[in-house]
Amino acid sequence: MSDFFLPRSLDDLWAALRQAPEAPIYAGGTDFLVRLRQTPVRPPALICIERMDALQTIEEGRDEVRIGACVTHAGLMASPVIRRHFPVLAEAARHLGSPQIRNMGTIGGNVVSASPAGDTLPPLYVLDAQVELRRADHVRRLPVSGFIRGPGQTTLQPGEILTAVRIRKQPGLTVHHFEKVGRRDALAIAVVSLAAGIGLSKEGKVTRVRLAWGSVGPTVMIVPEAEKRLVGRPLETNSLMAAAEAVRRTLVPIDDVRAGADYRRQVAGNLLLRLAGRMETETGR
Repeated sequence: MSDFFLPRSLDDLWAALRQAPEAPIYAGGTDFLVRLRQTPVRPPALICIERMDALQTIEEGRDEVRIGACVTHAGLMASPVIRRHFPVLAEAARHLGSPQIRNMGTIGGNVVSASPAGDTLPPLYVLDAQVELRRADHVRRLPVSGFIRGPGQTTLQPGEILTAVRIRKQPGLTVHHFEKVGRRDALAIAVVSLAAGIGLSKEGKVTRVRLAWGSVGPTVMIVPEAEKRLVGRPLETNSLMAAAEAVRRTLVPIDDVRAGADYRRQVAGNLLLRLAGRMETETGR
């Protein structure tokens, strides 16, 4: 049986890592424990950080919100701070798995797992989120988009943990939207997902736009040409069709057991077109 560490503080964690430097670190375990059961060789030790109070808080500053790595998806949904400043992230958390998964899974775990289908990742790209990475003697920050290198691959270094996700407040984004398509209605892993953050002028023209797609590439995908086609124009069907065409032309998804590449490409553009219906609902047109 593996040794098991349950640190309550960062000092406890560093002490555990000194004893077992190769030990995997996890929190809710909704992804990690599944993978562990499928691995024939057990690690000599495990470190669970879900009891570390310092990683479970959401702190609002003047210009930035710091989300502890062990904040659960249910915690994101329930937080007035997240719902007020980053509704696209709260909405993504609402779509993630079952109530049990949302109560156990954490934002830090979703980021470190680096799955192209991770539901919180497209919103974090849209919001230009940064990760806070800590070793016993050093703290660094970098964009989520720079932290994730590919499926299951990050720039996390030995002896380092993700302690928080940091997001600057963005009052210029007036439309927040998240939607995903899966093979069934409940508990679906995304076949395609879209997160959008859009700023509109008083005249209803797009002043700023960030779009990010999940499950259509090795990491979350951004299509600058699609964003460019929306800026300066009303958020309506004609402009969205032009942007959707750029999306379908740019994305190169994979075929897998859940969906084919052509289907993913078509759906990625269709999800963008649904923003027109979102605007009609919000404006009452």
